[in-house]
Parts: sequence; C-alpha cells; structure tokens
Amino acid sequence: MNVALYAVLAFSMTGPSSATDLDRSKECVVLLHGMARTERSMVPMEKALTAAGYAVANVGYPSREHPIALLAPLAVDEGVAECRRLRPDGPIHFVTHSLGGILLRYYTNEQRLDDLGRVVMLGPPNNGSAAADKWRLLPGFDFINGPAGSELGKGDDSVPLKLGAPTFEFAVIAGDRSIDPVTYVMLDKPNDGRVTVDDTKLDGMSDFRQVHASHAFMMRDREVIELTLAFLANGRFPDEIQ
Repeated sequence: MNVALYAVLAFSMTGPSSATDLDRSKECVVLLHGMARTERSMVPMEKALTAAGYAVANVGYPSREHPIALLAPLAVDEGVAECRRLRPDGPIHFVTHSLGGILLRYYTNEQRLDDLGRVVMLGPPNNGSAAADKWRLLPGFDFINGPAGSELGKGDDSVPLKLGAPTFEFAVIAGDRSIDPVTYVMLDKPNDGRVTVDDTKLDGMSDFRQVHASHAFMMRDREVIELTLAFLANGRFPDEIQ
C-alpha cells in the first residue's frame, strides 16, 4: 500500500481552493474503529492521513465491554484530548467506522465540541442494523459484541434511532459487498454484510458515496481512503476516483 500516493491523489482530485488547503500543520484527525475491532484496523487510514500532513489520534477503546453511553465519552474524550495536545489551535476532524460513528453522534448529542471539523462515517448503522436484531437472538452474541451490540438494532432499545440529526459537517460512505454470505442474504440489498446502504444514510449529509467494499474491510479500501482524504480537504467527494 503506497500511502503517500493517497495524499497526492487526494490533492490532484480536489485541487486547492486556497493556499491553506495545502497546509495541514494545524489539523488533526481522530480515528474511531468499529465493533469488536481495535485501532489496528484503522492503521492504513492513519498512514494515509499522516502522509497527507494531518496529526492523527488513532483511538482504541473496549467496544465489547460497555454500552454506548459509556463508550462514547471514553473514546471521544481520548481522541479530542490527544488532538488538542498535538494540534492545539486547529480543527479536529473524525473518521469513524461503524459503531465509531454512533459513538460520535451520541457524544455530540450530549455536549458541544467547538473545535469539531469535518466527519467521514464509514458504514455507520445510522438507522440501526437489522443484522444486529437477527444475530442477537443467537447464543454467544453478547459475548462477541458486548452490550453495545444489542443497542445497534432497530428495536425499542436502538440508540441510533433515538439520536437527533448531527449538527456537524459530515459525509457517509456505504459498502455494497460482503464477505459474510449468510448475513448478506438476510439483509435488504444492497448491503455490506452488516448494514444496508439505506440504513447508513442520514438527514443533513454533505455528501454520500456507495462503494464496492465490505463492512469488515472498507476502512482499508483504496477508494474509501481517497474519498475520505478528499472530503476532509474540501468538504465534498470528487466525481470520480482516478
């Protein structure tokens, strides 16, 4: 993976709107991984962002140990504190995968982040996930996913469905491929094996893109990384990825 190439491609696709678009020396990005993953899953994204000049706080948090109400401040506060240490005078952007996007939505629903910049959500269950409702009925679901897993469905205890529309600038990238044929068949099409494309969408999106990537690995996908860099730079996705 040529991470330096991502930075070059992102610039060539979007072009600078001003001289400041070339200077990331004051900007920081918090990375929030998904359910049952670790910060290692976000390392390719971290490398690409670092190559583009951003400071990066790649946060690891115990996604299987606590409900969303506890995970949200645990993860977001750590990332914000690290970004403020690294780049105290600039905006703090977020790139989230799956559950990570719900944690940020929950956090900002409870309190204000004055230095919050742009946000890219990868495969977020913004309208809940029917897969969570189906799989939670099976033995071992809670052991694998923890209490937060049961809060990502579409039922009465769904946390995403109780949250208001975000007040921050954000874009959504949804996948339409799956490495899990069982769950893929169970869900409405198109889906990424965990979340349907429609369930990732949210009122107020600045941009949206559907890509040929699976939920499990979309954060490592070349096109997803290029789209993320473009949106953080200019607040929009390019028409085409070269």
